[in-house]
Amino acid sequence: MSKRDELIQKYADDLKTKCGVEPDMDLLTKVTIGCGPSIYNADSSTVASSQESELETVKNNFLIKKLGLADGPALMDGINKAIETYGKSERNKYRAVVYYLLTKEFGKESVYG
Repeated sequence: MSKRDELIQKYADDLKTKCGVEPDMDLLTKVTIGCGPSIYNADSSTVASSQESELETVKNNFLIKKLGLADGPALMDGINKAIETYGKSERNKYRAVVYYLLTKEFGKESVYG
């Protein structure tokens, strides 16, 4: 099993156990690949949900640039909902899991089609 496959399995486990979501493995794999090399770096593989600047980065680089959504209050609401789903007390919120939740939240699975 490759390192990426191991990480995808870890993300799937997080979605099931921490988020209560049955993951679409095909979409999760595509979202993980879309994260690029950041998934292998301890710092960039997670989202620091308590840092406003980090949430702005998620909004600008993922929701607006990657998913093609228009800027507006709904984006931050979606991010907060994803963080809430993951569990605010959860220390390690994996970027791929947060991006997966956001992709589902905004119905943008077609971006990875």
